[in-house]
Amino acid sequence: MANDTPAISTRRDTILVVDDTPETLGLLTDTLDHAGFTVLIAMDGQSALELIDQITPDLVLMDAVMPGMSGFESCRRLKQEKMLANLPVIFLTGLSESAHVIEGLAAGGVDYVTKPIVVDELLARIRVHLANARAAQGAGAALDASGRFLFATDRAGKILWCTPKAKQLLSDLQGVLTEPLMRLREQSSVAPPRAVLEIGTRRLEVAMVSSIGPNEWLFRLTESAVVVEEAVLQKTLAISSRESEVLLWVSRGKSNREIGEILTISPRTVDKHLAQIFTKLGVANRASAAARAVKVLAS
Repeated sequence: MANDTPAISTRRDTILVVDDTPETLGLLTDTLDHAGFTVLIAMDGQSALELIDQITPDLVLMDAVMPGMSGFESCRRLKQEKMLANLPVIFLTGLSESAHVIEGLAAGGVDYVTKPIVVDELLARIRVHLANARAAQGAGAALDASGRFLFATDRAGKILWCTPKAKQLLSDLQGVLTEPLMRLREQSSVAPPRAVLEIGTRRLEVAMVSSIGPNEWLFRLTESAVVVEEAVLQKTLAISSRESEVLLWVSRGKSNREIGEILTISPRTVDKHLAQIFTKLGVANRASAAARAVKVLAS
């Protein structure tokens, strides 16, 4: 029997490169992509903070000297967010005086690499700090690369950790979430248990993903637009709930790996659902399936 548990440890780590020099961005992007990393870029500190608020990387390479907000100040502001305390930041800079190194470490950086960059040395440092971060963060590590609304609770319903994207939604749900979560844990795990919550004009779906520890359960929140679109696809195309989820993300251009991470299933399972979708829709490939979904949602 196939194992649907997502292989979290084998996913591509995501690295955010923050530098105002196009040449450096190009070098690092090519190097990191060739080494098997997913790369995000920002050209100033403020843009980096705004990007991290939406998509949390596994590690940040930060230029220390940039126009406007410096890399040191950007790191200090980033570290003020409790959920990002263990996010490793490596400074890349031409500044090599001891005072600069001390300032970078005091700002929250885990390492300091001077330019010109020695590629092999940088990659070795990155891998060491990624391993250290995973060990420090435990079950909550590496779950937010796609900006997902994920959170974990203990048996009593207390929030143990959450991805930054879920933080605001959870604050809006205070006082109304405990009872639905307890009901979801008691339901059968044959299909992912779900509950729909209506908060004012907002409609949210909460689904239990799995138990990830002796006293830790992982849940996923989905906003109303996605819930409604999935329901439309399911009803119009006569496909299952899970197939409608997969098809929706296919229509948004996501790869099997990305869909697997969003839905917390393996890429192999995504592929199996796609095969069923192709058969039910009478199409030969994902492009045709995506076009069909877009047409349904636009009508």
